[in-house]
Amino acid sequence: MARSDSHLPKALQGLRIPLIASPLFIISVPKLVIAQCKAGIVGSFPALNAREAEGEPPLLDAWLTEIKEELDRHNQANPDTPAAPFAINQIVHRSNSRLERDLEIAVKHEVPIWITSLGARVEVNEAAHSCGGIVLHDIINNKFAKKAVEKGADGLVAVAAGAGGHAGQQSPFALVNEIREWYEGPIALSGSIATGQSLLAARAMGADLGYAGSPFIATEEANADQAYKDMIVDSGADDIVYSSLFTGVWGNYLKGSVKNAGMDPDNLPTADASSMNFGADREKPKAWKTIWGSGQGIGAVKSVGPAGAIVDRMADEYFAAGKKLAAEFS
Repeated sequence: MARSDSHLPKALQGLRIPLIASPLFIISVPKLVIAQCKAGIVGSFPALNAREAEGEPPLLDAWLTEIKEELDRHNQANPDTPAAPFAINQIVHRSNSRLERDLEIAVKHEVPIWITSLGARVEVNEAAHSCGGIVLHDIINNKFAKKAVEKGADGLVAVAAGAGGHAGQQSPFALVNEIREWYEGPIALSGSIATGQSLLAARAMGADLGYAGSPFIATEEANADQAYKDMIVDSGADDIVYSSLFTGVWGNYLKGSVKNAGMDPDNLPTADASSMNFGADREKPKAWKTIWGSGQGIGAVKSVGPAGAIVDRMADEYFAAGKKLAAEFS
């Protein structure tokens, strides 16, 4: 199935399939990002995943060097099938005391794609643009989408109902449709994008790319406990709970992990946004150390395997679904 991506920024063109692997807290590390990029999709990680001990050189600098050097080696050895570019996620909430330092490191390494979360800030967009990068800001409603574009974002990640981690409540159909009424720029859709069919549906409703994270938890390269990976494989949409308790922001989590922490997933208290803290001094209650985020699309994940196998499966499904629809409309 032919597709055109010439309207997108250069960093988002030429992907094997139009998919961004979302940045997963703790889980996304260079090994996973590199595997995703080599498989032909944008790999990403949160800058805050790179945590060094006090007094040590910034681990983020080392991670970016590792990713860039390995992808460069791959591209030199495989000029006909180069790796996709990578992205870094910056949490721009005011509690993130590392932000300024991490921005400087990202600019130094000329990171091509920046994903910003929890607040749209002009100075962050300007930092990305200073090194030739583009900024995709994640939003959960039309109001926040307009604010992000007004402050200079180059594209949006529409985080709809069913997405893993911090997620909105709106239907992807409603969210994308309302944004497309006024915005023609790049939109990546997040919310149960775990199959090629769902990726094709995202594009049919007006998104340019899909944004998938949960399937990549159950991969060999993911920095996740084996029990977490196994729970992803063994769970489905009914096994997800939506709660604000754990970070102060509403998100989706595995019910099994909540039960294992001694809590009732069907009777969780709520927490307001004032409890958000992404600073170095952040502490989580001991019982929450193994609360695991996940989206509702994990019913498509049947086993733990290489990240490239996830991309292979979704690519096969995506093009097969496209051919089937093309035949029906011909």
